[in-house]
Amino acid sequence: MVSAGRRTLVIAGFAVLLVVGTFVSASVGQLDVGPRAVMGAMLHGVGIDTSWRPDDAIVEQTLLQIRFPRVMMSILVGATLAVAGAVMQAIFGNPLAEPGVVGVSSGAALGAAVAIAFGVASLGGWGIAALAFLGGFGATVLVYVTARVGGRTEVVTLLLTGIAVNAFAGAGLALVMFAADTGSREQIVFWQLGSMNGSRWSEVGTVAAVGLPACAAALALARRYDLLSLGERTAAHLGLKVEQLRIGSICLVALLTGVGVAFAGIIMFVGLVVPHLVRMLLGPAHRVLLAASMVGGAALLVWADLFARTMMSGSDMPIGLLTSLIGGPFFFYLVRRTRSRAGGWA
Repeated sequence: MVSAGRRTLVIAGFAVLLVVGTFVSASVGQLDVGPRAVMGAMLHGVGIDTSWRPDDAIVEQTLLQIRFPRVMMSILVGATLAVAGAVMQAIFGNPLAEPGVVGVSSGAALGAAVAIAFGVASLGGWGIAALAFLGGFGATVLVYVTARVGGRTEVVTLLLTGIAVNAFAGAGLALVMFAADTGSREQIVFWQLGSMNGSRWSEVGTVAAVGLPACAAALALARRYDLLSLGERTAAHLGLKVEQLRIGSICLVALLTGVGVAFAGIIMFVGLVVPHLVRMLLGPAHRVLLAASMVGGAALLVWADLFARTMMSGSDMPIGLLTSLIGGPFFFYLVRRTRSRAGGWA
């Protein structure tokens, strides 16, 4: 049993990492800005003028129109992907379930690519987000139907299903790119790499409008996920409507993944690494797990985005590449540990 003090300490630690990462990310770049100017511009953005407000209009506009939207997008996408991973692991009863690994992110990216190639993007961010949701929803349903056998999911079945869904979505992306014009083709490449570059306040608003209520809904279902972890029969005996919970959770995962992918592209392993780290530190209780994953995912992606745009001078590394470099070895470790416990290999 994890003590309340430890829970508070861990969540506070994630929050500190998030706040520090936010200020450092807003300060560092080709145009370095001091913390006082960052705070002054932030307060001015919400209607509070102070002596800390930057004197240089270029600095202020850089913060308000470029860096702050990018940081906020990192926070929101990190939180939504981490919660999506935690929810997937809860409904599949499998620690290796994650939107990127099992193809949900690829399905959402395919939907976003169709929106770009066929002009739906002209309707604005909601048009892209809607098709990204449909793509993610279809991929989630396909994984759910295929991977669950006899009321449970095997690790090997889940991974093979993910490979198949990712392959199909990759072929669909290639076909859309082939049919699209040059401008659309360049935009579609963005979804495959993943980046926070070019984030705008209108896009941040769309992600917040969809992602935050979906995160709140997942938190509201936390107790039901705890019951589900006891086993389907036990949960049903205690009054839980298992299939209704799973169907609703599939919709939540599609919303959380689709809205992130729609504006940031495919960002792998956030939904795998963060819930696992939280579970090791705080245990499996889902209310704490989901809340801490939100903060931890936001902090992880803020720092990852900071490193992605500062590691190489004069270039902006795709954040999806960086998270894959971090998450790939971690995923291999989890597969090896899971198979070792099952007697698969030493």
